Amino acid sequence: MSVIDYVRDMAAAGLYSNVRILSSLLLTMSSNNPELFSPAQKYQLLVYHADSIFHDKEYRNAACKYNMALQQKKVLSKASKVRPSSSGGSSSVQTQNLPSEIEVKYKIAECYTILKLDKDAISVLDGIPSRQRTPKINMMLANLYRKAGQERSAVTSYKEVLRQCPLALDAIIGLLSLSVKGAEVASMTMDVIQSIPNLDWLSVWIKAYAFIHGGDNHRAINTICSLEKKSLLRDNVDLLVSLADVYFRAGDTKNAILKFEQAQMLDPYLIKGMDVYGYLMAREGHLEDVEVLGGRLFNISDQHAEPWVISGCHSFYSKRYSRALYLGAKAIQLNSNSVQALLLKGAALRNMGRVQEAIIHFREAMRLAPCRLDCYEGLIDCYLASNGIREAMGMANNIYKTLGANAQTLTILATVCLEDPMTQEKAKTLLDKALAQRPDYIKAVVKKAELLSREQKYEEGIALLRNTLANQSDCMLHRMLGDFLVAVNDYQEAMDQYSIALSLDPNDQKSLEGMQKMEKEESPTDATVELDGDDMEGSGEEGDLEGSDSEAAQWADQEQWFGMQ
Repeated sequence: MSVIDYVRDMAAAGLYSNVRILSSLLLTMSSNNPELFSPAQKYQLLVYHADSIFHDKEYRNAACKYNMALQQKKVLSKASKVRPSSSGGSSSVQTQNLPSEIEVKYKIAECYTILKLDKDAISVLDGIPSRQRTPKINMMLANLYRKAGQERSAVTSYKEVLRQCPLALDAIIGLLSLSVKGAEVASMTMDVIQSIPNLDWLSVWIKAYAFIHGGDNHRAINTICSLEKKSLLRDNVDLLVSLADVYFRAGDTKNAILKFEQAQMLDPYLIKGMDVYGYLMAREGHLEDVEVLGGRLFNISDQHAEPWVISGCHSFYSKRYSRALYLGAKAIQLNSNSVQALLLKGAALRNMGRVQEAIIHFREAMRLAPCRLDCYEGLIDCYLASNGIREAMGMANNIYKTLGANAQTLTILATVCLEDPMTQEKAKTLLDKALAQRPDYIKAVVKKAELLSREQKYEEGIALLRNTLANQSDCMLHRMLGDFLVAVNDYQEAMDQYSIALSLDPNDQKSLEGMQKMEKEESPTDATVELDGDDMEGSGEEGDLEGSDSEAAQWADQEQWFGMQ
């Protein structure tokens, strides 16, 4: 047994720190005395040394050492006869159990992928002949092609994965996300479904994800629910997270939160989908719960984008946009495909007045998730913020034509129409259609209420908001109802509505302002006293703002440290 065999056995046993030290010493010996080891043994040493460096997460160094190993393999391949080493190894020892050259190339591609050198990774894997590509090589290639926008090549690679491994479900999702028909994908798994018992659910599972990636949220929800109700798949966390995500895409916040909470109870270490859950909780005003959720996920893993996104949402809805920007950028560093991180950073940039930069992030989110309407809404908000009504109208019409006339697309189009005095009547018609489809769709209710307020149809607005609040409670709806009640001089109930709004979201500034304004109008004497108090509070707030500015500068400095502009 040679020393190389001992190195190999230690590598197989996972003793990487030991392998690194010993292989480094042996390689130095080989450098000083080229006759000490044969080309095959030196190739082995280089691969095991690179593996130990890869394990230590020194990916650039590991890629360099793997490439050195490949150069050594070329020398080995060219040699017609292997000369025995001075340590007495025979030719049979040189050729047995050599590390796979294909595996070495895969490791190099892995290093490049981690280092964000996707083009280099594709170049390495493309150099492997198609017949020699293993399923994991095809899977990595497919993901890289998809990320680079080379959809046809990605489809080919995903299909090759399925040909070799018909139950590769992530490859199935990849194909469906690239608009491959569900029936075609299902046909590639039909043989295995028919030959293995208890796999009859798979065809329904494929149908569900085909609906998801086709933007048919209603049918996706029904299909996943039918799967989730089956006794063998009941309480499956992945299905619950997918169901929650589809509810979110459909604009059903209540059921989305409910399903996320159910999944979280079943798996306390769950990370997937928690960024969307945190965003919804922050949007609903539950900032304390969001802070707890973010802290808990950081304890599970700070190498995933989700906890950074959750903390970013907490900062964003606390109006600390510079910090939200930093946290969103950090999440993107960890996962450049994180749609929620792109949306967070885009929203922070938009609210900081950096609209053109925000547009870039929303467009990238749209490319990654073409069926998520919140990506389009973010971009439309940017266009409206920069007075680009024509661009916003073009985008809204495109969504309407592509995804069909549902409550969400109708509301998006109506939102843009409300910005143009010439299209107010069209906005009203669109909102009426949206509410006819989904009377409980909050965004449509809010826009319709805004329109009625402009027209000073307060009684009609009050009736609309009361009907909606009869079935659900929402901070914005209660606040808007308070505003309408003030307009008709019903101050007592208006105060009650503002109080309810603040109980749902203690940080809702507009409800607080509405309540304070009413208190001053009801009691002129008290108003003078309150004014003095407000002045005193104002000086305190000014100090807070100064602190906030310094904090923003601190986070801006950290942005520059991470290479963000």
